[in-house]
Amino acid sequence: MAHHPEQGWSLLCNGVLLFEDTGELLPDGQVIAPHRARATAAA
Repeated sequence: MAHHPEQGWSLLCNGVLLFEDTGELLPDGQVIAPHRARATAAA
C-alpha cells in the first residue's frame, strides 16, 4: 500500500488506485467515476 495525499491518490494492496475525488482505477484498467454524495439544500 502506498499513500500520497499530496498528490491525491493511494495504491491499495489489491492493486486498486484510489483517488481523493473518490474515483478509482482497477488493476484491469476499468475506471470507476468519482461518486460524491450530492449536497441537499435545507428547506
